[in-house]
Amino acid sequence: MNYLCPSILAADFWELGRQIAIVEKAGVPYLHIDVMDGMFVPSISFGMPVLECVRKKSKLFMDVHMMVKNPERYIEELIQLGADGVTIHVEACDCITETLLKIRELGAKTGLAINPETPVSAVFPYMELVDMVLVMTVHPGFGGQKYITGCFEKIREMRHVINESYPEVKLEIDGGVTLDNLEKNLEIGANVIVTGSAIFKGDIEANVQEFLKRM
Repeated sequence: MNYLCPSILAADFWELGRQIAIVEKAGVPYLHIDVMDGMFVPSISFGMPVLECVRKKSKLFMDVHMMVKNPERYIEELIQLGADGVTIHVEACDCITETLLKIRELGAKTGLAINPETPVSAVFPYMELVDMVLVMTVHPGFGGQKYITGCFEKIREMRHVINESYPEVKLEIDGGVTLDNLEKNLEIGANVIVTGSAIFKGDIEANVQEFLKRM
């Protein structure tokens, strides 16, 4: 099964509540929330107060993507405030096993992300502990970037590993996904599709419907 996961990083923050309501009503199952710290990535995005407010009004699965150095510092608070899934980066955490175990202990789904330069083998030691692997298809930290086509092979490789030994693990991609490359990404094995600008720029409801129709 494939899942569409709009990223609110591309939403109009003035209209954030209204725009989330539109995508929820249109039928998406997930909402992607990027937490950036200005250290692991140059940008600073939203954090705990935004998640808390969104959780109070939305029943969507809150897919929290931590682009944060030493993410273990914030796991407990994020889950208390409503994160359904928490994804940490291999490159940003020195205690990956302990952090993934903590996320599960607190009742949330676990995710492990890799940057475009990081080989998929970096997640192999932790596959028993993850519910989802996130392959970044742009450099993390900024919305609106162009998809890095060199990531196609990484997605294929990760899908092969999942199919062989971990069939319940989801494969998420994030960055530069549009209707033009959606079919290719689904074909090579991605099944959780994060996209921001392609949803929130223009007619949001129509954009969601077109993505869902093709998935």
